[in-house]
Amino acid sequence: MLENINLALQGVWSHKLRSFLTMLGIIIGIAAIITIVSTIRGTNEQIKQNLIGAGNDMVQVQLTQDGSTVDFSYGELPEGIAAITSAMRDEMDALPGVSAVAMYRQRTWADGIYAGNQSFTGTLNGVDDHYLSVAGYQVNYGRAFLPEDFSSRRKVAVIDTTAAQSLFPGQNPIGGVIEMQGEPFTVVGVVSQRAISQPVINSVEDYQMYARTTSGTVMIPESCWPIAFRYDEPMNVAVRASSTNDMTKAGSGVADYLNSQVVTNRQLTYQAQDLLKQASELQSLSETTNRQLIWIAAISLVVGGIGVMNIMLVSVTERTREIGIRKAMGAKERTILAQFVTEAATTSALGGTLGIVLGYIVSAIANQVLPMFTDGMDVTVSPSFNSIVAAFGISVFIGVLFGYLPAKRAARLNPIDALRYD
Repeated sequence: MLENINLALQGVWSHKLRSFLTMLGIIIGIAAIITIVSTIRGTNEQIKQNLIGAGNDMVQVQLTQDGSTVDFSYGELPEGIAAITSAMRDEMDALPGVSAVAMYRQRTWADGIYAGNQSFTGTLNGVDDHYLSVAGYQVNYGRAFLPEDFSSRRKVAVIDTTAAQSLFPGQNPIGGVIEMQGEPFTVVGVVSQRAISQPVINSVEDYQMYARTTSGTVMIPESCWPIAFRYDEPMNVAVRASSTNDMTKAGSGVADYLNSQVVTNRQLTYQAQDLLKQASELQSLSETTNRQLIWIAAISLVVGGIGVMNIMLVSVTERTREIGIRKAMGAKERTILAQFVTEAATTSALGGTLGIVLGYIVSAIANQVLPMFTDGMDVTVSPSFNSIVAAFGISVFIGVLFGYLPAKRAARLNPIDALRYD
């Protein structure tokens, strides 16, 4: 085998231009496929980051009715929803794909929150002691909630930077008092979500989609919720998945658990906000188009394979006397067959290697050029190890496939007729 490969390399080197032209179709096809596959990977990852946020593995599991989140703003509490206990939280923590669980109550577009003459309309959450970490918040200044805030029902609040700018413009909010439902709450901390956890907003549509999370949030201990609203409400659940790819499994697992353990009113169900599923649907649309491009690029490989077959047929014709001499000296058909198949595979593999190199170069150029055509979207085009291995394997397969017929023809030559060939 090594001797056949060495002979093949010598043949390629002695006919450089002819060999290069033979490999050109394979080079272009492999480079095109690597670039397209790399672009698909980069685009899919960017779609996921835009919709979910890089490193943001949180799924919200909310109580819904007829597919819409139940709004408790008007004090209409549904029956048939049991309380979620700490023991249940521990059981949800142990579900597949779940890293951590937090519970919270929520008012979306809550109004009636004031700090002096400043009013605020945004999201109000009554959270447990796990919520800040599960939701990916970090303390900018001040402090987070303490265990005593929950056990002693301290009327304290943690606000995000957007709410701080609305309620305390140009002031230090720490120690400031905000009033909600006629009850004073002291601000003890200002938080923000980690930058890597935030989705990317590039358009008005994106802004509208994320308006809830960007309009500002005020958080109070969930034990203080009845102080402000005079009654308890069913709780929602925030789930941090073990990884972004586990978001669907973690969210649906927790939703199923709550529906079986907490809900007896069958008009209501807990549903997971499955951003990963939405991202997957967008990725599928992108991949459908790109698969068509891959098939178009594959035509270059077929053309390259035909080129290999053609040059091998020419090689068999040129070396007819050599084949006749070898067979006259006792060379078997399988030996001649192996020699020419190896030569075709080696030529094709060299083309595949050059195609991989060209694919890397084109991918590097695409990283610089694509942002100009994607409104600055940072799509990273990077060939994967699997795509490189697959590309090399395809090139070798094409060499064997298209080189077999010429090799078979060489192996079946009659030695007497071959020696007489002029």
